[in-house]
Amino acid sequence: MSPFRPDIVDVWLFRPAPGGDLEILLLRRSPGRILPGLWQCVSGRLEPGETIPAGALRELREETGIGAEQIAGFYDLDQINQFHEPSVGAVISGVIFAVRLRGGAEVTLSHEHDAMRWVSPGEALELTVWPAYRESIRRIVENLTDPARVIWFELTLAGERARH
Repeated sequence: MSPFRPDIVDVWLFRPAPGGDLEILLLRRSPGRILPGLWQCVSGRLEPGETIPAGALRELREETGIGAEQIAGFYDLDQINQFHEPSVGAVISGVIFAVRLRGGAEVTLSHEHDAMRWVSPGEALELTVWPAYRESIRRIVENLTDPARVIWFELTLAGERARH
């Protein structure tokens, strides 16, 4: 296999809502940053030598304060996005993950975001702009809430497939 290293990782957070439905966390980008006001998931660059899953979990910790003890499930959404970013004059690629939080997990925003909202999948689809974001939300709903499917997407916190 030829190695392909993405530029960024995205991590969507979700949890059961009161009443058994699903809630997805949206973060709003702070003023003074590229795309201020955009509702998004955790997103950031990989560091040199860092594995892709480790980068996703590091970005999650940096942007939300969520660590291993608060994670109930870590998933590869089987999604790679590519988009043109004019500010760097390049096509950026990203690997997309999702994390199911344990009950009682508390999110602490970093300086990168100025607001957060737990919303239903329908509200998340309305608030997100990029088609790739909406696709990620659909994949969470369709694959990670179905007990027969979720097992195929689950990773260990070391980034290995949980199902062998």
